[in-house]
Amino acid sequence: MKKFKVLVLAVSLMITGSAMSQTKIGYIRIDDMVSLMPEIPRIDSLLKIFQTDSLNDEYRTLVQLYQFKDSVYRDTIHKAPDAVRKQIEGELPGLIYQIQNWQSISQQAVENKQGVLLQPVYKKVYDAIRAVAKEKGYTHVFSKDVFLVAPEGDDMLAAVAAKLKVKLPPQTAANKAGSN
Repeated sequence: MKKFKVLVLAVSLMITGSAMSQTKIGYIRIDDMVSLMPEIPRIDSLLKIFQTDSLNDEYRTLVQLYQFKDSVYRDTIHKAPDAVRKQIEGELPGLIYQIQNWQSISQQAVENKQGVLLQPVYKKVYDAIRAVAKEKGYTHVFSKDVFLVAPEGDDMLAAVAAKLKVKLPPQTAANKAGSN
């Protein structure tokens, strides 16, 4: 019986050891790779144009609409029918709220636009990460930002950049060469 237990222990250690030897871990900061993509400068300029052309015009229109409705309300407060006065009274607080909270409203609009513009870039990066993982035999790929402590692994930034044909900046390339 003792020999059987020793045999089972030895077999389980061999299975565990072979499973561990098949594990290959890599890591990458996805945002680092996205920031290196050639589409990013164009996306940044599109966001600036969106802020300048769309959001600033929208804010001006909102303020003008408030000023117009406020002046109509003040000028006709005693002359206007009750229905018109009540309608304007109902609209003014909403306009005031939008004007007072324009910073957060516009920031949310920019973030939404940024998400839409960056979605194809993130997809391209994720696809390249999967391809590199498959080519190089990685069983696990982690985001560097998720773990405070993690097992040893390979930084995949250089391999993913090569897969996407993106040139790493000299400082980043030197850091990656020194760490591998």
